[in-house]
Amino acid sequence: ESRWPGVSFAQRDGFHSAHGLRLMITRITGNLVQLSDDAATIAAGPFEYEVLVPEFVRRQLQTSIGEEISLRTIEFLDGNPQQGRLTPRMVGFMNDAECEFFGVICQVDGVGVKKALRAMVRPVREVATAIEEQDAKQLSTLPGVGPAMAERIIAKLRRKMARFALMIERDTPSGTASVKPSIAEDAYEALVSLGHTAADAREKIESALENIPKAKSVDELLTEIYRRQRQ
Repeated sequence: ESRWPGVSFAQRDGFHSAHGLRLMITRITGNLVQLSDDAATIAAGPFEYEVLVPEFVRRQLQTSIGEEISLRTIEFLDGNPQQGRLTPRMVGFMNDAECEFFGVICQVDGVGVKKALRAMVRPVREVATAIEEQDAKQLSTLPGVGPAMAERIIAKLRRKMARFALMIERDTPSGTASVKPSIAEDAYEALVSLGHTAADAREKIESALENIPKAKSVDELLTEIYRRQRQ
């Protein structure tokens, strides 16, 4: 365990060794003292830490300056290893799912941490839906992602996006988010397998959850979707 206040460590292998990444500091909790265009400054104990954040995370933090926050983090080495100038840096996310999604995106050849940081201006759910629906045109609107890169991302990741496409936005009413993620995910996959588009499946699930936010099974959720469809 860490002896540094507000900082959690994990002894694990590289985050994505091909990109020079290594998981070390896994979470940081402290007071958000400053937020710039691409980084958050967090005071934890006697230290201040600069944590790089993608735009979609920055937007979630912009009303929290002066408040205590907690970010899930990854660490990577920035610089040119041939010149011996490597600087450890952190990237922060609001939750495990955002962090995992970022890691998956970095698995695509030619992406890497810096390009992913620049590209992620939209919420994870929107990007995941575009990948799931093979919408290369939408993906290519992200900064630094051209048509060729968009096609590469889709080819590698389109079958891995269902659970990210189901992520609920932070401003969704708390009752809507009380259903177990696995139930919503399984219902989503069921609808897609029946021929619904990713966007349609997500809309139907969210509408059903407004009425039964504590659905206890996939069948219960699908039954509510069917009932609403018949109205």
